Amino acid sequence: MPGRGRGRGRGRGSDSGSGSGSGRNGRIGSGLRTYGLIAGMWMRSTMAYRASFALTAFGNLAVTAFDFIAILLMFSHVDALGGFSLGEIAFLYGTAATAFGLADLLMGSMDRLGARVRDGTLDTLLVRPAPVLVQVAADRFALRRLGRIVQGLLVLGYGFAVVDIDWTVVKVLLLPVMLVSGTAIFAAVFIAGAAFQFVAQDASEVQNAFTYGGNTLLQYPPSIFAKDLVRGVTFVLPLAFVNWFPALYILDRGNPLGLPSWLAFLPPLVAAGCLGLAGLAWRAGLRSYRSTGS
Repeated sequence: MPGRGRGRGRGRGSDSGSGSGSGRNGRIGSGLRTYGLIAGMWMRSTMAYRASFALTAFGNLAVTAFDFIAILLMFSHVDALGGFSLGEIAFLYGTAATAFGLADLLMGSMDRLGARVRDGTLDTLLVRPAPVLVQVAADRFALRRLGRIVQGLLVLGYGFAVVDIDWTVVKVLLLPVMLVSGTAIFAAVFIAGAAFQFVAQDASEVQNAFTYGGNTLLQYPPSIFAKDLVRGVTFVLPLAFVNWFPALYILDRGNPLGLPSWLAFLPPLVAAGCLGLAGLAWRAGLRSYRSTGS
């Protein structure tokens, strides 16, 4: 069918071609500009109804705040959870929620890929002169998701206020690196989950188990989980590098697996590796895509 040929050919040319370093840098720059244009269009559309935006953003903040309220309720009955104080858990919660909120803002639309594959609307993206990944990620850019980021930063600020951290230059520099790297790791999970939806088109909930579920996991100290689970999110799906390892270093806490403290400085490398693998998965998924036809 004609639709099949177009889908396959365009997928190869837009997101998976090879070229020189300068050409690669040019594609990255073009992709970022395209993302900005699409996201800007949706932002202008959102801000046309500012009262509605304010209400939905506040609602998003309030709904996500219930997660931390549940933690506050726990601490109304206990003094520590897994050996961690309320302030220390607030620090873990704030770093995880902020990193995830940024990734959700930038890449949260990726979980709609399965629906696009099922109804054939992905074909319209394949014939446009822009990377498909960028178009999917920026589609329906939801500015209301800022509420989650604000809520995470507020909890993180509370953690700063109540935890007595022995700040050093290294720890101060490690904090923004942790947030940026954590955002990149979560973004890689969004991309890999979307790539999986090329094969299993009804797998958005599977993706959510690793994105939203991973965020919830990282809001609590690793000491309350089984060591096999901690090993899994360290060596298999390295979510532990989002905040657990660097946060344990900042809080002067020991590693539950007895691993060396220098793991706290690996998040940028882990993030780069995760993005690289997610990119390969995306290319493989896009190459295997067959248009729904007519």
